[in-house]
Amino acid sequence: MLKEILSRRSVRKYIDKPVDDEKIMQLLESARLAPSGSNTQPWNFIIVKSETTKEKIAEIDGNQIWMKSAPVFIVCVADIRCRIKGEAAILLDEESGLVELKQIIRDTAVAIEHILLEAESIGLSSCWTAWFVQGDIRPILEIPSDKYVVGVITIGYSDGQGKAAPRRPLESMVRFEKW
Repeated sequence: MLKEILSRRSVRKYIDKPVDDEKIMQLLESARLAPSGSNTQPWNFIIVKSETTKEKIAEIDGNQIWMKSAPVFIVCVADIRCRIKGEAAILLDEESGLVELKQIIRDTAVAIEHILLEAESIGLSSCWTAWFVQGDIRPILEIPSDKYVVGVITIGYSDGQGKAAPRRPLESMVRFEKW
């Protein structure tokens, strides 16, 4: 797996080539198998191929026009109802302080990383974006207010290899036994 971790890049330019549904489902299967706290599996995925919808998402996601070159978006949505049961209305946004929201974001982030690494392993490229606010992205995809969009992943075939981003040396971030 270290090979895929080392070669994976956040790709922002894709060639005009569709991604087979079979490969998309393989990416989602890798996410489905991710671990989660108390096995809650809070993740849900919306596959977006519509040019109109991709354009709307790219606009509210920091006006990142490059996103539209990707043939597929995977919108990764965390569902707090796996942790908070009941009928009471819940509005999740960037200001929500619920512990359960933090838990479902962490769990969904693990599933997202599975998608990114699986994409690399099967010859696809990807980029995780999250430069949006809940109130802007939810209406585009008709996502209920008790769901939280953790990220949008662009998927496709790279139009050239980007260079590796600099990384801190391992010894600068590892401590033993205590801080």
